[in-house]
Amino acid sequence: MTARTTQGPRAVSLAAIAAIVLCVAGAVSLQVARDRLYAGQSRETARILYVRSGAAVKRLALDFDALWADVYWIRAIQHYGGERLNEVGRRNYELLFPLVDLTTTLDPYFSIAYRFGAIFLSEAPPGGPGRPDQAIALLRKGAAAQPEKWQYLHDIAFVYYWHLRDFDAAAMWFQRASELPNAPNWLKPLAASVLGAGSDRASARFLWNQILQSEEEWLRRNAARALSQLDAVDAIEQLQAIVNRFPPPAGGQYSWDALVRRRVLRGIPLDPAGTPFELDPATGRVSLSPSSSLAPLPQHLRTPPS
Repeated sequence: MTARTTQGPRAVSLAAIAAIVLCVAGAVSLQVARDRLYAGQSRETARILYVRSGAAVKRLALDFDALWADVYWIRAIQHYGGERLNEVGRRNYELLFPLVDLTTTLDPYFSIAYRFGAIFLSEAPPGGPGRPDQAIALLRKGAAAQPEKWQYLHDIAFVYYWHLRDFDAAAMWFQRASELPNAPNWLKPLAASVLGAGSDRASARFLWNQILQSEEEWLRRNAARALSQLDAVDAIEQLQAIVNRFPPPAGGQYSWDALVRRRVLRGIPLDPAGTPFELDPATGRVSLSPSSSLAPLPQHLRTPPS
């Protein structure tokens, strides 16, 4: 009798935990099924599928904050991916920041949510919402929760550098990151490099090559794509110079085939992702194809018309 009395509350507690876990898993599964079956459901309905108050969610989550943080992070990824794949109407990422904010309120140590969420938020349209301000706010929230993590300060500097083109602010944040314990030794010279020549591509390549050494695979992929975009811009400039030197006969149009026939080029030029560059037949302007996986180029990398 004593043994049953002692074990009873524990058994009830374990049963309650199992029930809650099953309910959450069921909710996630049901949501996934719903998204598949009702992909065309109105966006107005989608906007009420989450609680907006982080404090309210923490009260509702009880002792399962980390579990609910995973649920909201999944919703954030679903929202971002669904909007990015949306080909009907304008893409709308209005739920992205609230969802990531709720995720990190529930789990203040969710590093991937801070860093990956910042990349999502700062990406320019149409691939993202183009909200570097929200990306910085999210990363500063992470830095407040984990002041010893130099990565958050590094990422803030990067947003200032790459998306806002504020080189003084970028250098300051790189410097602050370099002063934290366990910060890599390349951060301090990077701060000086950005401050001295922040707008040149050599500095951009240096920055991305450092990120390419990151332990996180998704950061390495992002860095590799950015380096390929820089290569594409270099190639566009070189091709533009060739096109300008060899214009078509009077009344003719620009074309890669014509340049190949004239043996100016060996073949139709491809960007680093393997997609042919575009050549405007009327103006002779060389550009990245919208169908390329490297498109769109960041605004500051887009070459002006010739």
